[in-house]
Amino acid sequence: MIRSAFLLALLSAVPLSQAAVPAKLSTVSERSGFQATGRYDEVIALCSAFQKAYPRQVKCIDFGRTPEDRPMKALVVSNSGAFTPAAARGQGLPVTLIQGGIHAGEIDGKDAGFLALREVLEGRAAKGALDRQVLIFVPVFNVDGHERFGKWNRPNQRGPVEMGWRTTAQNYNLNRDYVKADAPEMQAMLGLVNAWDPLAYVDLHVTDGAKFQHDVSIQVEPVHTGDPEMRKLGLALRGNVIADIAKQGSMPQSYYMSFAQTDDPMSGFVDGASDPRFSTGYFPLRNRLTMLVETHSWKDYPTRVRVTRNTVISVLEQVAQHGKAWRQAAAAADARAAQLADSPVALTYRTTDKTQMVDFQGYAYTRTPSDISGMLMTRYDESKPQVWRVPLREEVVPDLQVKAPRAGYIVPAAYAAMVAEKLKLHGISFRKLDKAIPQAQVETFRADKASFGATSFEGHQRLTLEGKWSAEPRLVARGSLFVPIAQPKARLVMAMLEPQAPDSLVGWGMFNTAYERKEYMEEYVAEDVAREQMAADPAVAAEFQRRLDSDPAFAKNPHARLEFFARRHASWDERFNLYPVLRTDLAP
Repeated sequence: MIRSAFLLALLSAVPLSQAAVPAKLSTVSERSGFQATGRYDEVIALCSAFQKAYPRQVKCIDFGRTPEDRPMKALVVSNSGAFTPAAARGQGLPVTLIQGGIHAGEIDGKDAGFLALREVLEGRAAKGALDRQVLIFVPVFNVDGHERFGKWNRPNQRGPVEMGWRTTAQNYNLNRDYVKADAPEMQAMLGLVNAWDPLAYVDLHVTDGAKFQHDVSIQVEPVHTGDPEMRKLGLALRGNVIADIAKQGSMPQSYYMSFAQTDDPMSGFVDGASDPRFSTGYFPLRNRLTMLVETHSWKDYPTRVRVTRNTVISVLEQVAQHGKAWRQAAAAADARAAQLADSPVALTYRTTDKTQMVDFQGYAYTRTPSDISGMLMTRYDESKPQVWRVPLREEVVPDLQVKAPRAGYIVPAAYAAMVAEKLKLHGISFRKLDKAIPQAQVETFRADKASFGATSFEGHQRLTLEGKWSAEPRLVARGSLFVPIAQPKARLVMAMLEPQAPDSLVGWGMFNTAYERKEYMEEYVAEDVAREQMAADPAVAAEFQRRLDSDPAFAKNPHARLEFFARRHASWDERFNLYPVLRTDLAP
């Protein structure tokens, strides 16, 4: 009955009989009544078939290859024949990039995207939208993960019958990789993004979580983050798409529908801002719009495909209507970003305690102790809709703010090759210095505390630093890099190079050797050094005694007591805990 009801609803919204669909342009999903999804060879075939059927409007391209040597396919679609980035720029067309399958088990976007694409090309949906934009459709981002096919790859999700795996063949979660860009797939995607510079980047997912009536969340940035003027565009895009799909029967929310406290509906919801490792945290740093679409996993696959299809159509209509003005606004944001020198820039955001009570469409439920786990277990009765009156915290404000350097950053020659590779992936401008600067007046960041992560995360041992910038003359060697702050991606530069930014290169452990002590003083030598220092400088002796009297842990730690003197000796490694990247007020 659910399947039949869905098909009737779909046919009423999209008047097309199955017999009228060209077989080569329909999907396994569509032919199965949206119960199954096809393998990746279907994507390869459909990419070619759409180009063959619409040669003046569609170009099928490869933009990379996966570690398991599969092609990464994209369809470039436009009524104007703008099949290259130069052509799109020359015609002043905004670019919309819509991607499915970054988490390949959450595959609604692939099937919904092909369905929406066919309807748009046939003129039955988003009429005229392709006259005013270029669409780049990536059906599956995580291709190797897609081919790790299985029935129970998503145990918290209803349909399709089989689906792909969340992570890549190298076990990377691509939606944690936007800044560090370790995965070959992400490097290929960034190449596509740098070439086409999409105004809007739409990331299609399926959420996990509890059971309730709402079927999708639509989250957009900039709304909480990024350029303040661009936030007006983000709010408009989010509000208009939510209004569009609500008219078509959806029950959308603008925040991620995960309880503040796991498994407790009455704890309500907390909105927030994503870190740059996520798509919605990354693209605001480039002054571009990004949308995270999360259909609800407990809705059946036909419903989720329909909701995703409706969202894709709405995005295309919104960009067609507003894209020209939004593109101009993005260019203005680029210009403002290039003027951020010496201005405070938010690196992190937090949700305040400001709370409002909202009505949320849930189901009747019970919470009883489990004799299996021993904890309270929530059980939902989907036959009994129920309105939950729950708290919502959605006020997001800047947290850690740092002044942008007046000129930029200097990356020492020893680290230049590694950092240059990362900067190139993001299209960030820099230059290599052709001569040394013996006494450069710069700022250095010395860590008072360096805390390594206890476990590996996405292939890295994370590092958290506490400390501050201070003025200090340093030798800058020939071959070092200068990264100017005066560029459109200034916020992204700071996200990568400020040591306390959540997804900085140092935060991802790419400078860990700078925080590993390599040279030591024998204890009997340190003992002699201590006596010599106290005899030569009464102030050192007084400071040592003060530490003994005021710090019991120090007084009880013989190694700390000896290190007190070792740090004051000429043999101490002055580079230990020194962040290798420098800030400068003057361009070298």
